[in-house]
Amino acid sequence: MTDGAMATNGLSHAAEQLKTANGDIDESLYSRQLYVLGHEAMKRMGSSHILVVGLRGLGVEIAKNIALAGVKSLTLYDLKPATVSDLSSQFFLHPEDVGKPRAKVTVPRVSELNPYTPVNIHDSNNITNDLAGLKRYQVVVLTDTSLKDQLLIADFCHHNGIYVIVTDTFGLFGTIFTDCGKNFTCGDPTGENPNSGIVAGIDNEGLVSALDETRHGLEDGDFVTFSEVEGMDGLNDAAPLKITVKGPYTFSIGDVAAYGQYKRGGLYTQVKMPKIIDFQPLSEQLKNPEHMMSDFAKFDRPQQLHVGFQALHEFAESRHGKFPRPHNDEDAAEVMRIAERIAGTGDEMIEVQEKIIRELSYQARGDLSSMAAFFGGLAAQEALKAVSGKFHPIKQWLYFDALEALPSSVNRSEELCQPTGSRYDGQVAVFGKEFQAKIESLNVFLVGAGAIGCEMLKNWAMMGLGSKGSISVTDMDQIERSNLNRQFLFRPTDVGKLKSDCAAAAVQAMNPDLKGHIITMKDRVGQDTEHVFNEAFWETLDFVTNALDNVDARTYVDRRCVFFRKPLLDSGTLGTKGNTQVVLPHITESYSSSQDPPEQSFPMCTLRSFPNRIEHTIAWAKDLFHTYFVGPPEVVNMYMKTPNYLENALKQSGNEKQTLETLNESLVTEKPATFDDCITWARTQFEKQYNNAIQQLLYNFPKDSTTSSGQPFWSGPKRAPDPLTFDISDSTHYTFVEAGANLHAFNYGISSKGITKDHYAKVLSSMHVPAFKPDPGVRIQANDSDPDPNAKDNGADPMDSNDDLSKLMSSLPSPSSLKSLTLTPVEFEKDDDTNHHIDFITACSNLRAANYKIALADRHKTKFIAGKIIPAIATTTALVTGLVNLELVKIADGKTDIEQYKNGFINLALPFFGFSEPIASPKGKYQGAEGEMTIDKLWDRFEVENVTLKQFLDDFEKKGLNVMMISSGVSLLYASFYPPAKLKDRLTLKLSDLVETISKTKIPDHQNNVIFEITAEDKTEEDVEVPYVMLKLRK
Repeated sequence: MTDGAMATNGLSHAAEQLKTANGDIDESLYSRQLYVLGHEAMKRMGSSHILVVGLRGLGVEIAKNIALAGVKSLTLYDLKPATVSDLSSQFFLHPEDVGKPRAKVTVPRVSELNPYTPVNIHDSNNITNDLAGLKRYQVVVLTDTSLKDQLLIADFCHHNGIYVIVTDTFGLFGTIFTDCGKNFTCGDPTGENPNSGIVAGIDNEGLVSALDETRHGLEDGDFVTFSEVEGMDGLNDAAPLKITVKGPYTFSIGDVAAYGQYKRGGLYTQVKMPKIIDFQPLSEQLKNPEHMMSDFAKFDRPQQLHVGFQALHEFAESRHGKFPRPHNDEDAAEVMRIAERIAGTGDEMIEVQEKIIRELSYQARGDLSSMAAFFGGLAAQEALKAVSGKFHPIKQWLYFDALEALPSSVNRSEELCQPTGSRYDGQVAVFGKEFQAKIESLNVFLVGAGAIGCEMLKNWAMMGLGSKGSISVTDMDQIERSNLNRQFLFRPTDVGKLKSDCAAAAVQAMNPDLKGHIITMKDRVGQDTEHVFNEAFWETLDFVTNALDNVDARTYVDRRCVFFRKPLLDSGTLGTKGNTQVVLPHITESYSSSQDPPEQSFPMCTLRSFPNRIEHTIAWAKDLFHTYFVGPPEVVNMYMKTPNYLENALKQSGNEKQTLETLNESLVTEKPATFDDCITWARTQFEKQYNNAIQQLLYNFPKDSTTSSGQPFWSGPKRAPDPLTFDISDSTHYTFVEAGANLHAFNYGISSKGITKDHYAKVLSSMHVPAFKPDPGVRIQANDSDPDPNAKDNGADPMDSNDDLSKLMSSLPSPSSLKSLTLTPVEFEKDDDTNHHIDFITACSNLRAANYKIALADRHKTKFIAGKIIPAIATTTALVTGLVNLELVKIADGKTDIEQYKNGFINLALPFFGFSEPIASPKGKYQGAEGEMTIDKLWDRFEVENVTLKQFLDDFEKKGLNVMMISSGVSLLYASFYPPAKLKDRLTLKLSDLVETISKTKIPDHQNNVIFEITAEDKTEEDVEVPYVMLKLRK
């Protein structure tokens, strides 16, 4: 047994112990990944065995991502001894590991990432002499392997049904090749949720129209099934039908004569059909490559690099595996000769570009963490695609380079790029020593230490960024178990600790040069912490990096960067999708310059009475959760703690009757004394919501009722409900009562310890549930376009008479009689499986779905929707972070040419890569005293000293601007139309005094500036858009 196998046996055993008897997936660990991949793909991954060959930076990145994703076993192979230059990107190697076999020292550290993924060493002295040993694996991933060995292994794998992935990076160049064999089945090429909708009509030609002109979102060649179609009953049981799109709201299913005559109703649902893909072996693809584009601005680059990479391998083959020396012209000339010869032997003549091949040779010994992150995320995802059948694989080559990142502010030469025995030699080989010194001296700010933050810090540690400057990192969150699946710097022992502290400690262990140079904080970056992140803090920074999943927080940081004129690197992920954005002072627009579309919202009438999708019932359940367990305790606590609450605060709220009824229920009629009372309360709520309310709805709108136009009322989006009868043997019914009783008890501080299902049954059987009789006086809104029949008329509600309110008020016990009663509102927490929150919302939603015959959602899906969970996987995070750090290099170099920068959008599922030049910041013009003036509407501002208002106006007059109004916040400080008497005192005040006088608020001591907004006319007496004004306060 190898040492590596021995080191991981304990973890393998622990993994088996942790799994349930039926091999279920641990949702508390994998929850965010499950929302990307789904249970079936995860189960296929969980039964697969993967081998990764080569454990330099790229290999360990792949291994890390696969281990986090979760497979049956991960095996690593690399007999070569670790070198000092490996430390440029191999984050699981320490300086003391130099000279030891890479696999032996790497395996134990990869093993720590996931107890469910056993990690072993492939037991072979020469992998190409023992190819039969590869048959135990479903996927073999090759890195740092000679082309000769790649061909041997890849062809063996192709003929033995083993999927193979070959990937390499050389400095700013990289490639990946995939071979999933013949007849590979891709079960879900896109990963997008199937489209579905309500049918408005189907004509005799098979043209299907979507209801209310709702876009169907389908494409030619998609397949759909139908249900609940009346008239064409045969459609409901038909196999998936191929469609042809006729318009955004219509599609054709072809001949429908056999299905009958359409009457009304129906739902259509897209069906994901598997795609069969044929792959060729590496030996054939090397001669006739099939390229996938990574950057459409470099259309001819793949052919160049396909020849260039072969030339590099041939060069190394003739020199005992040694690649060209950094920036060596003699070696570059030889690589060029080989490339020209290879280019002339294929079926297609390729004119080799010397500049590209020469740079490829210069960088052949380069090893960059950013490129390892990009290709490590990509290759790991391709391996997972192969074993799961989820998402479309690369077919079959992809080349990528980032040559525009080469620095121009420093010198690069053979002398400056040669190795010196430093851990940064892999980076110096590409950028040179002068640039390395620049990277090390930077002062940077990382906002967030979650998934992207962990990857960012790892990359920076490998780069040596800030090792002679500083890295400030802040994150207010503590580590949760669900974080461990993709925030790889954290371990189970870190759960409950601060993210910023643990992440900093982890990367300082990776690179001891960072010790003493990382400043950790736990403050949220926002208006309330501007005394922490003050002007002195911002002025020291070279740039800022966002690692946030919250749009509001990202927007705030972006605005601060604009204010302090600091470059910002922003990025985000959503499942397999990722984006990167560069924000450069005076050059580009900012993150806030564009906005995401608003969150989807549902009409209240639909939620209250006419749901037709599970999303409707989940939103309703989430609202009911708040109505039951959050709102009432908060109202009670206000009543208990606010003096004269009924006389003052209540009247100001505008909903006196509702509030008084809530207080009456919480403190009198429904106040529990024991847990049995909580069970009774929950059972009563079941009856109210799922029986009584439905009976009332059907009383108002019977199933045979029609609209004013004679159409059936219950048609189209309106689904006729049926009341439910409580049945304790139904698990959903029981869960509603159990979870509801526990949450109600939590509000009142009543213990539920030791309560069994038998006890619930006993309490429920002794209850008397009165029969419901519909109320003829109840009015229900039929459509969102109709006026709400229960809305107050002219501000007066006849039900809210003074007598009614007085009776309710008199029924309430006084706060003093309640002995300092305090209720505990429930704080919604989706990731605690013991707190009954998701259990209640799931049961609540599914019971309502059962009322309306809507397909139910399991707890997993309900948690995703109700908790607004952002799906995430480690592979996307790694790749996106790699792209960010390529842009970071350009910022460190001081590039000002916008064409050299790239914003990126990627989707690993398709896969798709899109890069674009950042959008330039908006410019404006005005006629000033010295002619036409150009301003940057985003980045420019006028900075003024603390002069008098009169001096301020005179100074702007000299610029050719006649100031019409000045405001600060909500205070209007000056307006040209003010009468002279009003302006007399203001004109002589200093600007700071003017602000404090008008706003009646003192400027905080930590604040070094005040922002003014002004409106002005230029010399042509036209209103012009001018930048804001910053008053600088000298303190």
